Amino acid sequence: MNIYKQKKRWQFFLFITAVIIGIASLLYTNQLVIKLTREERKKAEMLAEAWTQIVNSNPDDANLDFYAGIIEDNVSIPVIVTDSQNYILFTRNLDSSRMENPRYVARKLKKMKEHAPPIIIVLSPVEKQYLYYSRSVLLSQLLHYPYIQLGTVLLFILVAYFAFRTSRRYEQNQVWVGMSKETAHQLGTPISSLLAWLEMMKIRNSDKEMLTELEKDVKRLEKITDRFSRIGSKPVLIKENITAVIDTAVYYIKTRSSDKIRFTIKYPPGDIMIPLNAALFEWVIENLCKNAIDAMQGEGEIEITLSDFTQVVYIDIRDTGRGIPKSMFLTIFRPGFTTKKKGWGLGLSLTKRIVEEYHDGKIFVHQSDLNKGSIIRIVLKK
Repeated sequence: MNIYKQKKRWQFFLFITAVIIGIASLLYTNQLVIKLTREERKKAEMLAEAWTQIVNSNPDDANLDFYAGIIEDNVSIPVIVTDSQNYILFTRNLDSSRMENPRYVARKLKKMKEHAPPIIIVLSPVEKQYLYYSRSVLLSQLLHYPYIQLGTVLLFILVAYFAFRTSRRYEQNQVWVGMSKETAHQLGTPISSLLAWLEMMKIRNSDKEMLTELEKDVKRLEKITDRFSRIGSKPVLIKENITAVIDTAVYYIKTRSSDKIRFTIKYPPGDIMIPLNAALFEWVIENLCKNAIDAMQGEGEIEITLSDFTQVVYIDIRDTGRGIPKSMFLTIFRPGFTTKKKGWGLGLSLTKRIVEEYHDGKIFVHQSDLNKGSIIRIVLKK
């Protein structure tokens, strides 16, 4: 559990860092935009002044070329000059190929009016003209740049995250498979030896009751070995009576649990046949019951309810334990998560793998109330 807390802290820290970088980038860009907007306003005012001088100057005025040069040097800011009746007198830096289209010009003029108030050009006490302008291409690009930048970085992070996650999951799967196969291999030799000793004890007519119990435990070890050997390869599913499989798993747990644990099983009438690998699915029920017993601290009730629908069956395992916080509904199924001091955190992860990857089903926390209990639901296709 501490591992997941540390992981969440790191994820939170990285998220906050990304947010700070994003906000800082937006604020810095916003300051640049404000400065450039002011500069463009000054340039527009200078253009208005140059236009005023050109209109009011004599044709042989020596400064006429200077004022015309100011207007010609403006190659970035779109400009429209109109009279008091909104008749367009002059344009600059608009798409010349579309100037014959009145809708295009009207649309541009409308955007300029929305962008900033016009600069009034006073030609005489009774005659006025108006200079409208909009952002330059550079300023427009700068406005969108931080969002494009953040989007690119976010896309890169997402691709890297999913690539890392896929790679890590593959490595975890390889570890799962390798560890399972090695466990099955290591168990094989002593089990074979135990089987041989059992045969020798039968020949010597040893205590039959002791031999019976010992044989049960050896068969149990064989079943565990078989389960581990199946991890990593897609098991064969055959039509099994799900009620019989659950009964077998519950009987095993019940005979090895305290009398303070009460088991209740509720089935609909008749056999319910669904594709299963019985050995692995018994393991699922056993793991869930063991976790329920731990949650109840050895005293309480476990109720298993089977609901049969047209295409699926629901298996609800309810306990009267301490419950699961909502924030941990997904976390409990992750490898390494455990609330036990000496736990490995593999039981529920393995359970989820068997249900979802091997049986194409679903397992999740259906309901949980703190200090009242939880319901784990398994959904299997028929």
